[in-house]
Amino acid sequence: VPSAVSLCASLRRSLQLCSRSYPAQASFSYEAMKQQYRPEVPEYFNFASDVLDRWTEVEKGGKKPKNPALWWVDGDGEEVKWSFEELGVLSRKVANVLSDACGLQWGDRVLLILPRVPEWWLVNVACMRTGTVLIPGTQQLTAKDILYRLQKSKAKCIITGDSVAPAVDSVEAECQSLKFKLLVSEGHREGWLNFKDLLKNAPSDHQCVTTKCQDPMAIYFTSGTTGSPKMTEHSHSSYGIGHTVGGRYWLDLTSSDVFWNTSDTGWAKAAWSSIFSAWIQGACVFVHKMPHFDPDIVFESLSRFPITVFCSAPTAYRMFVQHKLSRYTFKSLRHCVSAGEPINPDVMAEWKAQTGLDIHEGYGQTETVLICGNFKGMKIKPGSMGKPSPGYDVKIIDENSNILPPGKEGDIAIRVKPTRSLFLFTCYTDDPEKTEATIRGDFYVTGDRGIMDEDGYFWFVGRADDVINSAGYRIGPFEVESALIEHPAVVESAVVSSPDPIRGEVVKAFVVLTPEYVSHDPEKIMKELQDHVKKVTAPYKYPRKMEFVQQLPKTVSGKIRRNELRQKEWRR
Repeated sequence: VPSAVSLCASLRRSLQLCSRSYPAQASFSYEAMKQQYRPEVPEYFNFASDVLDRWTEVEKGGKKPKNPALWWVDGDGEEVKWSFEELGVLSRKVANVLSDACGLQWGDRVLLILPRVPEWWLVNVACMRTGTVLIPGTQQLTAKDILYRLQKSKAKCIITGDSVAPAVDSVEAECQSLKFKLLVSEGHREGWLNFKDLLKNAPSDHQCVTTKCQDPMAIYFTSGTTGSPKMTEHSHSSYGIGHTVGGRYWLDLTSSDVFWNTSDTGWAKAAWSSIFSAWIQGACVFVHKMPHFDPDIVFESLSRFPITVFCSAPTAYRMFVQHKLSRYTFKSLRHCVSAGEPINPDVMAEWKAQTGLDIHEGYGQTETVLICGNFKGMKIKPGSMGKPSPGYDVKIIDENSNILPPGKEGDIAIRVKPTRSLFLFTCYTDDPEKTEATIRGDFYVTGDRGIMDEDGYFWFVGRADDVINSAGYRIGPFEVESALIEHPAVVESAVVSSPDPIRGEVVKAFVVLTPEYVSHDPEKIMKELQDHVKKVTAPYKYPRKMEFVQQLPKTVSGKIRRNELRQKEWRR
């Protein structure tokens, strides 16, 4: 079976990554991968025609395992399985809905707010085929959030379901650019076109538009951990070609794999793994409808279905290890990955103790593809984000853009001069000032602080705004949070700076306790946790202040909003 990167002439031209030029996965060498990764991005590229349609050809030729392209289950017995050929036919029909019924043209923007339903994947591919610019959003958006996104993006079309439609109607009058509303539903709603009716009657013949590599493909709103969400524009090549290394070497996917990524459809990680990385490799994308995250559903699905590769957020893994996994047998599972925020070493150790599998952490942003990763076959250093992806030249730099030596904390940055990687975001849409503010000297600055060790592994310290400066000591919240979670009393925590008249700032921890410890004396448990942190990390890092809370403030993508806690603390 051919590797995804040697599928056809167009992909060879796009990627220059034939399987012959890559070391075999069984004998993986990070240095060999780094040296041999020399992608040549062509002038024209479209993921739908140059990748998905080529997999259809391979499929028809009988040269691909009989895995579906998409395997969707709803948990109540209903399943959808589409081959690449079926995905192609249906996505062409949706492309005709966008082009004919809605009259959308190249460059028009489409806001897509759907849960994990098959139509979400069809619209993603249809937008590529028509050259319209996709803007995904999560189901958890409020009417205010939707208004912000519609006004900011000037989207001409919105596609959503019954639960979100009322919120759209409540703000529509303030959205002058919005011309078409498509409802994915068995029912009908006044003022809306019914997506399923249009799909049923649409022709299946559609000529994919010709797109240049740098043409806009999608806009992702950032998670807003440090301010209002920004519109991050990605091109057809940044994701369509840029995710090749992640799919092959971080996710370790082949066309024989069944891959489940639990990410919410509103976030870039869903595109990363549930579209590009998986389908570049010809793997099957498994989807569970799962309206609300439920660890038991995850465990039952990993036991019941032949899922070989699994990806979930650190928050989810923290929940998983609270359960007795010995009750389940994950017969097919062979590889696990995590991304979105740092994963605590203690959680990694507990997961491995219960499943026998390592968690391969990866690091990236809405603005990038995979920046660093614990690639398959690499030695894992728990707590490290791994080594840089060969698609980027990643360094730790100081405030003057000087590259720092191993062991020195600084800003995680990607070299963009003299040549900017085509696998970075194009810009913050309609905001040249914020786009320019990401550049310091020859580097794109991620806004994250980190350290590189002597072996070239990168370690996350925290968002630049989150790092605490206490009496001259710089303290990253992640290290303190990792120490706290090792204690059996702690479900999760958030560490921020708190004003102090002597030290300037001190460490404060907001802690969610396990049910067994909620009734304990707060003063005693605080002292116990402080002593615990002093033992497992440098004593000066222990939280001098502590507050027990029922839950932590989070973005709709599940990331902890430390800035909100910090601002609240300083306002006091």
